Amino acid sequence: MIGKLTGRVDSVGTDTAIIDVGGVGYVVHASSRALANLPPMGGEVSMLIETHVREDAIQLFGFLSTAERDWFGHLTSVQGVGGRVGLAILAALSPDELTSAIALQDKTTLCRAHGVGPKLGQRIVMELKDKAGPAMTLGSDLGSSGEPAPAQADAVSALVNLGYGAPEANRAVHRVTQSSDGDLGVGALIRLGLKELAR
Repeated sequence: MIGKLTGRVDSVGTDTAIIDVGGVGYVVHASSRALANLPPMGGEVSMLIETHVREDAIQLFGFLSTAERDWFGHLTSVQGVGGRVGLAILAALSPDELTSAIALQDKTTLCRAHGVGPKLGQRIVMELKDKAGPAMTLGSDLGSSGEPAPAQADAVSALVNLGYGAPEANRAVHRVTQSSDGDLGVGALIRLGLKELAR
């Protein structure tokens, strides 16, 4: 199994790149986000690789970060999410945005990805909720001790329901929490978060 490729960018297509490693060109499938961040032709690159072996083909999926590769693995473990849909989700959402969307059970954000309808979006957030709980999403962002922060999570969820994006809502609640002297309730977090978002 191939876990990593380091070589030169030979060419880039709409959903694949050819990475030249010692004269051998590997066809690597990647998200449009990852492909856009590759160096120019001839530039050196290291890509983390997930190898999918099927009866009729061996496919290499490439990623520029561990977080992206890990989320791809989680996504493709969900029934109905193959490699192509997994890459489409990673093209539409960064790993941080994906973590927030799943932690907040926000299937609407997932449906921004090509090939993800409401039913599949719901299945993804339900099956992967343990991969992105409040402690993972909000604990690091909000500077907590790693324990889930229900008030902050509820405030972010409320702001998202009001139409704000999960990353923006996360950042607003984070700023409010950092600037507060004591623990704020959900109502105060929402009110102050709205002020932050209006700036």
